[in-house]
Amino acid sequence: QVQLVESGGGSVQAGGSLRLSCVASGATSTSYCMGWFRQVPGKEREGIGSIERDGRITYADSVKGRATISQDNAKNTLHLQMNSLKPEDTAKYYCAAASRSNCYVGSWLAAYYAMDYWGKGILVTISS
Repeated sequence: QVQLVESGGGSVQAGGSLRLSCVASGATSTSYCMGWFRQVPGKEREGIGSIERDGRITYADSVKGRATISQDNAKNTLHLQMNSLKPEDTAKYYCAAASRSNCYVGSWLAAYYAMDYWGKGILVTISS
């Protein structure tokens, strides 16, 4: 069983930056592909980025150029650096993991259903 715990959320002004972290316990991060999702109340959970077991990273168009995913395997930690934040980035952000080689296989909806484990999420609020 894998446990995922997100941290680093909070309130930031538009144009600012935020770094989210996700610590995985119960298994080494290299055994899984991992991803970041976000959700606004009343809307579907949106995939924003994934890192595959081979290290390949994919970003959703909504955050491409503003987001950077990195992984510290020694600490079993996944990071999401978000820059140039916009009010529409306000959401609850979730870390997820799947016991497979690739999380993103063509669509974020498929990635969502591929995930085996989820963190509880952390709130990010961007004020204008």
